Amino acid sequence: MSTIIGIGATHELEGFALAGVSVITAATDAEVAAAWTGLGDDVGLVILSPAAARQLRHEFDSRQDVLTLVMP
Repeated sequence: MSTIIGIGATHELEGFALAGVSVITAATDAEVAAAWTGLGDDVGLVILSPAAARQLRHEFDSRQDVLTLVMP
């Protein structure tokens, strides 16, 4: 079974955490990059804050097995 991960600022993803999504708090570019590279093989969906998505836009192809969703 695939897991769902959220990456971004806590205040943007706290609602997802209440629904059971594992949230990785990442406020800086370095933290966002570390969260992405540290994703496990069991991750199937990553929910990204807009800032995290901008940081990772060139990295999406590196994990074609992971779906990404960018919050509006």
